[in-house]
Amino acid sequence: MTCPFEKLYPSALNRDADYFMTHAYNQAIEAWKKDEVPIGAVIEHEGRIIAAAHNQSRSANDPTAHAEILAISQAANTLGDWRLNECTLYVTKEPCPMCSGALVIARIGKVYYGLPDPKMGCVGGATDLGALPESNHKFESTGGVLEELNHEILKAFFEKKRLEKKNTNPESII
Repeated sequence: MTCPFEKLYPSALNRDADYFMTHAYNQAIEAWKKDEVPIGAVIEHEGRIIAAAHNQSRSANDPTAHAEILAISQAANTLGDWRLNECTLYVTKEPCPMCSGALVIARIGKVYYGLPDPKMGCVGGATDLGALPESNHKFESTGGVLEELNHEILKAFFEKKRLEKKNTNPESII
């Protein structure tokens, strides 16, 4: 599937939140190309990316194949440990309840996300699973990293999907 968005190539001279979020954004472009909801994630450990993934729920026929879940699995395999305390997740959209729960269980150290989700986001949007008072693990989270860029790709994807649905729906011809 043709994607109207171009991959970005960040400079490795400044490995800040924008740098890692750009890599997550490039994963979102890969998701678009596979007709998946364009959400991408990377996990950083000691200044290097150890996991990179994008949504694959449709192609894998698996509702749990979200970018965050896939990246957590990759990172755990890379480190040989399910505890990701020293890792940081960068994801293009605020994690849903399932992914936020996985972040708590994996003991992720920090989360940066692009687009907030006030309806289903669970690292500060609808609720904050990382701040539950009785939880055995809490993580820091920061939203709004490259927010506009991440908003544009999601908005364009769903506009395209609505147009495709309208054009294939026989009732829309009448």
